[in-house]
Amino acid sequence: MPGYLDSASSEPLSARARETLLAAYDAGWADPLRLHDPARRARLLLDNARAATAEALGVRDDEVSLTPSGTQAVHLGVLGLLRGRREVATRVVHSAVEHSAVFAAVRWAEVGSTAVGVDPSGRVELDALRAALAEPAALVAVQQANPEVGTLQPLDDVADAAAGVPLLVDACATGTRLPLPRHWDVAALSAHKWGGPAGVGVLLVRRGARWRPPWPTDDRVDHRVAGFENVPAALAAAAALQERVAERDSLAQRHARLAERLRGHLAGFEDVDVHGPADPGLRLPHLVSFSFLYVDGEALVQALAERGWSVASGSACTSSAMEPSHVLVAMGALTHGNARVSFAADTTEDDVDRLAADLRAVVDDLRARL
Repeated sequence: MPGYLDSASSEPLSARARETLLAAYDAGWADPLRLHDPARRARLLLDNARAATAEALGVRDDEVSLTPSGTQAVHLGVLGLLRGRREVATRVVHSAVEHSAVFAAVRWAEVGSTAVGVDPSGRVELDALRAALAEPAALVAVQQANPEVGTLQPLDDVADAAAGVPLLVDACATGTRLPLPRHWDVAALSAHKWGGPAGVGVLLVRRGARWRPPWPTDDRVDHRVAGFENVPAALAAAAALQERVAERDSLAQRHARLAERLRGHLAGFEDVDVHGPADPGLRLPHLVSFSFLYVDGEALVQALAERGWSVASGSACTSSAMEPSHVLVAMGALTHGNARVSFAADTTEDDVDRLAADLRAVVDDLRARL
C-alpha cells in the first residue's frame, strides 16, 4: 500500500492469509467439540492452526492458546501468573516502558507494582531491576521490543536478574520480525502485526509455569480461554505467521538498510531527537522514531497524511489523556513533534527519500507558523 508506514500498528492481511481465511470459512464453521463430520473438520483445522503456530514460533503445541487479541493475551499473562503465584507474592515488577496493557492488568487486579527505569535508549536498568527484586515478586514483565521506539530489551540479562521469578514477555511489537527470546515463562503476540487477521492473539504459557486461569473457563478445546473458537481466523493467522517466518531474515536485512537511510536523512535536520539505540542490533529493524523541537506531533502526522504518508505519533496529546508518551518520558527524550515510521514489506529506498523530503518541507512549514 503506497505511503503506508505504520506497520508497527497493524499490517494489511497477507494474500496467503486472505486465501486461507476464505477457504476456512467454508470448511471450518462448525463447532469443533461436536462429533459430526463438519465438526471433525473444524477440529482438525483448529488443531492444525495451533500446531502450525507452535512450529513457527519454536514452542510446544500445548503451550499455545489463541485469544481475541494481543492485549488480552497480555492481560491473561499478568493475571494468570498473579493467580498462580498468589501464595508467594502479589507484586508485579515491570519496566517503565511496558505497554499499557500491563498497567491496566495491574490496576484491575488491585496489586502493588514497581516500575523499573530505563536508560536514554530505552533499555531497562539492570541494577534497578535487581534492587526491585530484592523483595518477593509474583512476576517480572519486560517486553521483547518497545512498540514506540523499537528498542530491544536485554532479556538474557533480565532473566538472570529474575532467576526464580516468572518472566512475562510481551512480544507483540516484535511481530515475529525476530525469533522469540530464549527466556520466557509467559509470552504474548498479536496476529495483525504479521499480516494475519485482527482479533487473534497468541498466549504462550511455558510447560511447568505457575500460571492459572484468572477468570472462568469452559469445556472448549483450550482450557486457558473461554468461548467458541474462531477457527478460520486462527488458521489464517497461522498461515500468515509461517509466511512471515520464512521471509523474516531477508525482510529484516532490507528494512535495516532503510532504517539507516532514514536515520541518515534525519541527521541533517536541526533540533531533532532520533530515539532508540544507535546500534542497529539493539532495535527493531523496521522502525524509526524521532521528535522535532518546536513542532506539534499531531500537526506533523496530519501534514504528512495530506501528502499521502501514513505514520504514527507516540507522543501526541489526546483529548482523553492530554499527556505525552510515557515511553519517551521514561527515556528522558523529547516528547513533542514525535513521529514513528515503520516500514511495510513493499517500502523502497525511493519511498524513504521522498518521505525525508516531505518531512523537511512539513517541519520547516510548521516551525515557520510557530
